[in-house]
Amino acid sequence: MNLAAAVALILALAAPAAAVGHPNAIAPGYWETTNKVLSPVRSSKVERRCIRPEEVAKFMEGPSNHIYRCTYPTRVVSQGTIRLKGSCTTKKGPPVPVSGEGSFTRDTFHMEAQVAAQFGPMTVPIRATTDARRLGDDCPAAAEAKAE
Repeated sequence: MNLAAAVALILALAAPAAAVGHPNAIAPGYWETTNKVLSPVRSSKVERRCIRPEEVAKFMEGPSNHIYRCTYPTRVVSQGTIRLKGSCTTKKGPPVPVSGEGSFTRDTFHMEAQVAAQFGPMTVPIRATTDARRLGDDCPAAAEAKAE
């Protein structure tokens, strides 16, 4: 796994997650998310996006996209806390251990995540955080268009 893929993986792991209509849930709406990689190389990215009601449950499943596929045998959401532990695999590499723990309310989300990325013979620990806040119920038209 290269560093860019590992960073993308940990930022995705730290993305907001919850189940719609459940008391243990973030609310759909317009969200601002700050993703920070803390080590080994620092980076930060702020995104604003629309999370529709039908999309909220997908976040709870943890990250998985066209670059990597993740499974989380441990996925616990209870009373405003979330804990994920599993692994992600790219098309070209072995499974990479991932984990994350955090807390959330209807309008906020915080998660700290760890990935043990393999670079040749070395395992490099990567740490990241996500802090998110809901900006409102309604999404701007531009954010709605991006979500489609």
